[in-house]
Amino acid sequence: MNEINQTVTEADLHAYADGQLPEQARARIEAWLSDNPDDAARVAEWTAQNAEIRSLFASYEMSRDTDIELVTGRSKRASWPKRLAMTAAIAGIFGLGALSGHYGPALFEKPNLQLTELETLPNEARNAFLVYAGEVRHPVEVFANEEAHLATWLGKRLAVQDLKVPNLQELGFKLVGGRLLPVDGSPGAMFMYEDQAGERLTVLVGRNADNRSTSFRFASSGNVETFYWIDGELGYAVTGEVSRDVLRKVTEECYRQFPS
Repeated sequence: MNEINQTVTEADLHAYADGQLPEQARARIEAWLSDNPDDAARVAEWTAQNAEIRSLFASYEMSRDTDIELVTGRSKRASWPKRLAMTAAIAGIFGLGALSGHYGPALFEKPNLQLTELETLPNEARNAFLVYAGEVRHPVEVFANEEAHLATWLGKRLAVQDLKVPNLQELGFKLVGGRLLPVDGSPGAMFMYEDQAGERLTVLVGRNADNRSTSFRFASSGNVETFYWIDGELGYAVTGEVSRDVLRKVTEECYRQFPS
């Protein structure tokens, strides 16, 4: 993340827009924004986008006595209506033009969750894509002809029961295979797919037992696009040099198939 100056970073501005900063830190950012109208306009855009995306969830809001409260007061557990709302939000983020070149604002955050933790996932997803997508002979450890073994093996390493390998054939992408790789210092899974033209994309799954947030974000770096989401302890990222429309469709299908 590039620093805006020695004391105020882009991460600081995102945290301010997401309402994650304590009062003293907010005062410092507000002083900066008063002297930097361009950054103030960016923060205003992020804040407005936050509100517009959250409005997609208003009619689906549910709660139980056993739920863990998030900043928005929504249920941590994904009921079926909530999953429908989350799918709508995925489409909404793309439809709102999610700030190309920057990480979009979170839908849901814990107050003490730092933005840098969420940046780990897209960075590692992008790096994995760049390293492995161009490989001809060894792009994966386990190829598609051993899909059942791949799912069982990676599920055990991630401590995810019944981990599913998303089926993307209806979208024109067949499974190449997958591999074990580190995600933020812990075992992670990468699944690779390609279409008839040989265009590849990857789906990364990581686990963080300390995370209790739910959030969706979009990241863009050059021609590489990543859409990623945190759902409880698990993080997912779809990455490729594909259009946002294709990425959106793949993301929606992966979200539908992965466990909640």
